[in-house]
Amino acid sequence: MTVELTRPVSRRLLGTETLLVLGLSLGQSAVYAVVSIIAKLTAEGPLSKQTASLNTSASTRQWLDLTYQLLGIVFALLPVLLAVHLLTRDPGDPARTLGLDARRPGQDLARGAGLAALIGLPGLALVWVAAQLGLNATLVPAALPDVWWAVPVLILAAVQNAVLEEVIVVGYLVTRLRQLQWRLAAIIAASALLRGSYHLYQGFGAFVGNAVMGVVFSLFYLRTKRVLPLVIAHTLLDVVAFVGYALLPREWFDWL
Repeated sequence: MTVELTRPVSRRLLGTETLLVLGLSLGQSAVYAVVSIIAKLTAEGPLSKQTASLNTSASTRQWLDLTYQLLGIVFALLPVLLAVHLLTRDPGDPARTLGLDARRPGQDLARGAGLAALIGLPGLALVWVAAQLGLNATLVPAALPDVWWAVPVLILAAVQNAVLEEVIVVGYLVTRLRQLQWRLAAIIAASALLRGSYHLYQGFGAFVGNAVMGVVFSLFYLRTKRVLPLVIAHTLLDVVAFVGYALLPREWFDWL
């Protein structure tokens, strides 16, 4: 007797799958970010006097801190592997479907660098404006101790953030929402609002800036079907932010 191991995938099943993937990854982060911004707004003192710290130390013991940092990076990427695995049910190679393959390395690198410049320069201006208006918490992009492994870990964290966000929030989510027959405007809005929402812990300026970035990145993906340039752009932006903050004089960042 032959056992049927596959069955047609319904829209309901795809919708449930999408919610579960988001719930295990950046959807969960969005919920925590909403709680975080509520906590900041209801605490004593204005939002601008509070701090949002990224890449913080996990232990006073260096080797244990390094272990925690590396484990955090590895396990944060598991939802990406899950999303790619689930896409194997679709026709074709999921890496090619998402545009994560190495068919166009030069073009992907050039496009990624261009996107980083397009997003990064206006983004700095938006952060400055938000800081002047008191719409953001004081941002600390890197709070690791002065140890030999700090910069490599910050670079790995930048890559992890880029892969997780761009594969899940753009590649996977856009693919699934198109299969669910959402309108393009709704797909772009959903991806952008999700990106903005899990940055809310930094403040309302961060929400707006990342939502705008989400619109640009979603439009790029819909046009090119390539998520790799987005990963490259995001990695460059985070490396500059994390490593720059760790290595440059602290007074250079008083405007944050």
